[in-house]
Amino acid sequence: MAAMGRFVRGCIASLSVLFACIGAGEGPAQTVELGKALFAEKAEPPCALCHTLRAANSTGKIGPSLDELKPDLERIRKAVTNGVGNMPPYGETLSDAEIDAVAKYVAGAVGTAK
Repeated sequence: MAAMGRFVRGCIASLSVLFACIGAGEGPAQTVELGKALFAEKAEPPCALCHTLRAANSTGKIGPSLDELKPDLERIRKAVTNGVGNMPPYGETLSDAEIDAVAKYVAGAVGTAK
């Protein structure tokens, strides 16, 4: 009987994790696709206009090459939110989820995602 109780508690815990993930919204694949779309064309102006990023087939020359800079996730989030140098801040035009998607996309593309 005790084994049945442990099994039921384990099932409930697994379902709780599953429902939490479903309730969280987009999965990793959707986040990456959103980040790629924002980087390439949907942000205003799009990141690809100024930055080089091989994964996005972008060759912008105004901002630094992200392939060479290899910024980490937090650095990307801060730069996108607040702007850097000539780069405009996107904190008022993109949602937190969109900023997070761009950061995850770029960090994944340059190999600094954790």
